[in-house]
Amino acid sequence: MKLFSPFSGMVKIILSTLFISVAITACAQKSTYKVSCIAFYNVENLFDTIDDPNTNDAEFLPEGLNRWTTQRYQAKLSNMAQVIAGIGSEMVKGGPAIIGLSEIENRGVIEDLVKTPPLSETGYEIVHYDSPDSRGIDVGLIYNPAVFKVTNSTSNRLSMPGQTDWKSRDQLVVSGELDGELISIIVNHWPSRRSGPEYRAEAAKLSRKLSDSLAREHKNAKIFIMGDLNDDPTDKSVAKILGTKGKSNDVQAGDLYNPMWQLFRDGVGSLAYRDSWNLFDQIIISEPLLTGKNKGWKYYKARVYNEKFMIQKDGPYAGYPFRTFAGGAYAGGYSDHFPVYLLIVKEK
Repeated sequence: MKLFSPFSGMVKIILSTLFISVAITACAQKSTYKVSCIAFYNVENLFDTIDDPNTNDAEFLPEGLNRWTTQRYQAKLSNMAQVIAGIGSEMVKGGPAIIGLSEIENRGVIEDLVKTPPLSETGYEIVHYDSPDSRGIDVGLIYNPAVFKVTNSTSNRLSMPGQTDWKSRDQLVVSGELDGELISIIVNHWPSRRSGPEYRAEAAKLSRKLSDSLAREHKNAKIFIMGDLNDDPTDKSVAKILGTKGKSNDVQAGDLYNPMWQLFRDGVGSLAYRDSWNLFDQIIISEPLLTGKNKGWKYYKARVYNEKFMIQKDGPYAGYPFRTFAGGAYAGGYSDHFPVYLLIVKEK
């Protein structure tokens, strides 16, 4: 396989980060702005070592195909905690205020994760519901209770018309107050590419339905739609069916804005396949976060968190995300996805 570097299309994002750091530092010196970080991370098969008879978790058991031992599980937890704690650290300390997660087996693995240093220092709390996915993987959310107070959460079933036996991940909706202001988060893990575009189309319809419902319920609703969408920002499910706009100047009242669109156009990705980048991991926002019609939190910048320690350094997958398993062998890395995050700001 051809070697390639993830940095070839990332010069603009590096320069943007330098600009953000300078701008935020200037704001902080004037004590006029607060900054918060909202993130999403596909943690790539965070399974425990315990057999669940109701799911297909055989490969992640000590005697299974992956020889998933306690030592490997604990190493995975430590790696995930290291990454999450560093997201947005150039502007906020102690980890993001809110992080959506996908590919988690159950609530227990999230409990183990938030107890793992350095995350244990923040005291993250959890929102999680079991999904009907045949492999047992779910979505979830962790949050810093010092800055975010959950007021409501629901788990919303994704189904396919005429297919009663089909199972996938539910979509998680969490609403709460971030520094006293109401926001809502929709956490997704849309069906895989193998399942066909019609399945992701149904997922997009459900996400839009949930977003529209929140917008009707709350005036100027500030909504974050996040997840591994298994499609890029320019694909039909995201751009047409979910109905996102990629340019801020095109956004009208009631629209959704996708700040990841420009990153993707600039060649930035969150996962690599056959020497090319995809940006399946996205965070999309409702129009009130962009236009700032009212006081409060406003969108500032979007970024893929892709530090050097998270990148495979050599071999046939050099330049790819440094993952837990590569080519069927245990590699001891992090995830096959990079996390994504947004920075939002608020006048003090």
